[in-house]
Amino acid sequence: MAASRADARVRHPRHQRRGEARLPAVIATLAAIALYLALPQRLLIAPRFVLPALELLLLVPLIAINPRRLTRQTRMFRILSLTLVLIIAASNLTALGILVHQLVSAGVKDGKSLLVAALQVWLTNIIVFGLAYWELDRGGPVARTQAAREDLPLADFRFSQDENGDTVQEVADGASATSDWVPTLVDYLYISVTNSTAFSPTDTMPLSTRAKLLMSIESISALITSLLVIARAVSILH
Repeated sequence: MAASRADARVRHPRHQRRGEARLPAVIATLAAIALYLALPQRLLIAPRFVLPALELLLLVPLIAINPRRLTRQTRMFRILSLTLVLIIAASNLTALGILVHQLVSAGVKDGKSLLVAALQVWLTNIIVFGLAYWELDRGGPVARTQAAREDLPLADFRFSQDENGDTVQEVADGASATSDWVPTLVDYLYISVTNSTAFSPTDTMPLSTRAKLLMSIESISALITSLLVIARAVSILH
């Protein structure tokens, strides 16, 4: 047991500068695209395949630059990655706005399909805000593993690992200061899930203004979706 705790000090990929794996972000992006493609046409502002095609077009060079692990970053890479997240977020929030209008419209008869669409919008919301947090915090996924800690931008989020250095040994061994731990996409998706279900931060606190704004937008959109879905479901059941 002592040996496994000691391994925590050197086991994180950051120590080897290997970078974070590319595959999880690709899967998350493709999942968001698939959810958009499955939305009813009435919630789309453009032909069904236009935005997904644009998003795939942006994703291809990002994979080409870092096919397996995120170790290289250029200005163009940052622009492409942030633009991709922005397009997914904008299209999903637009779909949410149309969905709100459809759900409160007295003339809509196909309420059940809209409830399914609301679930799709909610899931996409979790994915895209998780990607946004992941892209922005501490300079992005490349900077977090490739740059020295003293060279990183200020953190947007405070994780529990960032303040566990003075706790009991088995917890402290996995702390940021001890094991050089840095968050990965899964950690940011977890923030997004908890923020969309609890409508507030849980164990990870936003520090920067942009992080607070993003979490506020996500919470409000998730709350609106939940309230409208519940109201619509009650009316359908009656």
